[in-house]
Amino acid sequence: MLWLDDFISLIFPRICACCGNSLWKHEEIICHSCDFRLPRTDFHLAAENPVTRLFWGRVPVEAACACLYFNKGNRVQRLVHQLKYKGRKDIGIWLGAQYGHELCKSPLFSDLDAIIPVPLHKKRYMQRGYNQSEQFATGLGGPMNLPVVIHLLIRSRATETQTRKSRFSRYQNVHDIFEVRDPEYYRGKHLLLVDDVITTGSTLESSVLAMMAIPEVKISIACIAAAML
Repeated sequence: MLWLDDFISLIFPRICACCGNSLWKHEEIICHSCDFRLPRTDFHLAAENPVTRLFWGRVPVEAACACLYFNKGNRVQRLVHQLKYKGRKDIGIWLGAQYGHELCKSPLFSDLDAIIPVPLHKKRYMQRGYNQSEQFATGLGGPMNLPVVIHLLIRSRATETQTRKSRFSRYQNVHDIFEVRDPEYYRGKHLLLVDDVITTGSTLESSVLAMMAIPEVKISIACIAAAML
């Protein structure tokens, strides 16, 4: 009933998560104008890119990418802020679905077996009510036709926020905080590790080191945004 939809939109207006303007009926999450202006990286099309280079000499990864560039005050920061702190789980799912269609076009991500979101500690999860990386993973899993596995990688202890920490402090903060359950079950699998924003790569490095306990595993990485550039 169109009149009912119009009435609901008056009480609960649909606004763009980037600019705050009203969305047209055919628009989702963000308006077409903001969508057109999102700073996409196209890293998934290149075997060597700024995200893969970040892990050189640190941990072995098959491929790595980020969908968007993250800069202070830009549209991407506003999207991520609402996803993480304003309960907008739908933003993570939408971004994941958009990027999932792009990853399907890249041969670098053609033989994946499962998607593994970087976990939150249970205390942080209870505070927030959800894991933003899991929402992104859920969105990716649809078009890529891949299962999202949330109980393989476990965050064994809580850590301080990484914001405003130096590269070395970030590494110390997340060193040895992840554990893997049932490593033998995923022997020889190619797993896509996903997170929201990559800055120094310390959290992802710690995650990969834990996942290397899986025999013959291959690990690739995909993130919503890259902030280290």
